[in-house]
Amino acid sequence: MRKIIFVVDDSSTNLAAAENALESQYLVIPLSSADKMFAALAKIRPDLILLDIDMPEMDGFETIKRLKSSDLHSGIPVIFLTALSETNTEAKGIELGAVDFIVKPFSIPVLLNRVKNHLHIDELIHERTSQLSERTIQLARLQNSVVFALADVVESRDKNTGGHIDRTTVYTTVLIEAMMKRGLYADEMRTWDFGLVASSARLHDLGKVAIPDAILNKPDKLTPDEFAIIKTHPAAGERIIDHMIERTGSMDFLHNAKLFAAYHHERWDGTGYPYELKETEIPLQGRVMAVIDVYDALTTERPYKKACSVEQSIKAVQDGAGTHFDPQIADVFCTIRNKLELAKIKLT
Repeated sequence: MRKIIFVVDDSSTNLAAAENALESQYLVIPLSSADKMFAALAKIRPDLILLDIDMPEMDGFETIKRLKSSDLHSGIPVIFLTALSETNTEAKGIELGAVDFIVKPFSIPVLLNRVKNHLHIDELIHERTSQLSERTIQLARLQNSVVFALADVVESRDKNTGGHIDRTTVYTTVLIEAMMKRGLYADEMRTWDFGLVASSARLHDLGKVAIPDAILNKPDKLTPDEFAIIKTHPAAGERIIDHMIERTGSMDFLHNAKLFAAYHHERWDGTGYPYELKETEIPLQGRVMAVIDVYDALTTERPYKKACSVEQSIKAVQDGAGTHFDPQIADVFCTIRNKLELAKIKLT
């Protein structure tokens, strides 16, 4: 299929010359003004635009500004056709996004070669961009596979918390979306990739791989010494993820995973573990998971306890606001109980 080229010039002579030079190899659409070009863009996307600078009503500089401000059309390469040869004219055009200049009156070989070269460059850019996009997708799949594998290791060792990771991951998505709608901590979360953050939450209990099976799966109440060992799992998870960061570089995914792992047992009043941080000293990821982790534990049956009702569990979150939990996050959490239950049903 032939490439499409728009030639935009108020001179019929220049339009005819460009069309005669290019029509044997390309589909050329001559347009006598910027307005006609934008009208044509509503129906056709060209592969290249040859644009005159000195035109009435809207000159080439204003035209390219408008073109590059459009998400749909900003990627179309533009070559200026101009009788102006001043250095500042070229500098301004390049600054606005033009890829080249052709001085009028142009020779046919020069026009053909410039057009051919820039179309080839554009093809290479699209090809490399497509390859990078595919590689990014493959890396994301690999990352998710590794995350699920690590989470499965934790889940398979802890016999008492079946489905905990899947539920808390879904709850994380529901809660942070509700927080954004409320405008709560919106500035801090504005740059978050919600899918990435929720996926990284799967590793919040990664440190449990360092806890002996006899303690992790004990069906009875833990002794003080055993509970002290359990309390080491946030710091253990933090260390594991730190080692991963050292080997792979600090990625957003691992950074979020580390914050979920290290701080989800901190308490708003400073009596949590392992670092006894309080209030907003606790990273937001830890404050989010603190509520979710407790809610899931309350609503889930364990060998040593029965499941609490949703009403009882929501009441416990309300009661813990300002002591155990960030009071604003707890408030949002208690308003989304129906969404939490629906998300839980979808997992079963």
